[in-house]
Amino acid sequence: MISKKIGFCIDCIRGNFTEVWPTIQAVHCQSRLDSGLPPTIPKSPAGLKCHLCVNQCQIAEGERGYCGLRINRDGKLVGGGPDDGNVSWYYDPLPTNCVADWVCAGGTGAGYPKYAYNSGPEQGYKNLAVFYQACSFNCLFCQNWQYRRLSHSPRRVPAEALADAVDEKTACVCYFGGDPTPQLAHSLATSQQALAITRNRILRICWETNGSMNPSSLEAMADLALRSGGCIKFDLKAWHEEVNLALCGVTNKRTLENFRYLAERGLERTQPPFLIASTLLVPGYIDVQEVEGLSRFIASLNPDIPYALLAYHPLFYLDDLPTTSRSHALECQAAAERAGLKRVRIGNIHLLRDNY
Repeated sequence: MISKKIGFCIDCIRGNFTEVWPTIQAVHCQSRLDSGLPPTIPKSPAGLKCHLCVNQCQIAEGERGYCGLRINRDGKLVGGGPDDGNVSWYYDPLPTNCVADWVCAGGTGAGYPKYAYNSGPEQGYKNLAVFYQACSFNCLFCQNWQYRRLSHSPRRVPAEALADAVDEKTACVCYFGGDPTPQLAHSLATSQQALAITRNRILRICWETNGSMNPSSLEAMADLALRSGGCIKFDLKAWHEEVNLALCGVTNKRTLENFRYLAERGLERTQPPFLIASTLLVPGYIDVQEVEGLSRFIASLNPDIPYALLAYHPLFYLDDLPTTSRSHALECQAAAERAGLKRVRIGNIHLLRDNY
């Protein structure tokens, strides 16, 4: 099963990456140019170095970073700070279709009464879903690819204004996107202000991310999520770095390092679960071998970490692939359980097709 856009099968990517990468990289470059984003990670020798994520962009005067948000303006990097978030938001009634809804406080009442309003699903409360319109990856299968059109939006929202969106029925805030990574300063400032406003009641702070952020920012995220009863959800795209590069344009080394750190922090609070992993089962590319590698890695850290395997919907550059088959999802679930994971779930089951 091979996407015409990529042009190579998973075995060629894993076994002959040096040969196939130039062709695949050209696809990434074109996908980014189509959205007005830098085609590659800027590495200008005289540029300012951005430390927000694994890309470590070196941005020349007037140039944008790989995320499309950070810009070198008059010798200073701007964009994504506490006062200028490129962000939108909406409310979701609880329980909602969060990656962690099957284990989190809002979906199950885990951690009641300290971290949850009810001993079961928090019906009558809502989640503030915060969508950051920038990303540090370039996933060719992106399920929210429309955000790319808004990466250069002139509308900027200060953290204080976003924190004001938290009302008396907001039980949790979840930052996603795109990805929160390029704008973590904004989400951290928002969280601190929101928690100060709601200090006498429950407000869980959560993130859903590709995990490519600077470790110092991750530490601050972990502190807030642990203290508030929230969780951090890592979307582990692939196990082999070559596959991550082929599908997402960026290495997964920082993601796996950061996941290891969070697994250690997760021992500080067992309920509700602090760290949740997920993987999108892209047909033909995220196969049993990729899931098995990720599962062994997760189980080696803590076999109780919940792991969601998500059915794929064909979008963006990989729209010529089908949805995930039921048999493939079940094979991946079995592989994850054989690797030692105790809490594995298949998500987006309505997308599963019955034929292989």
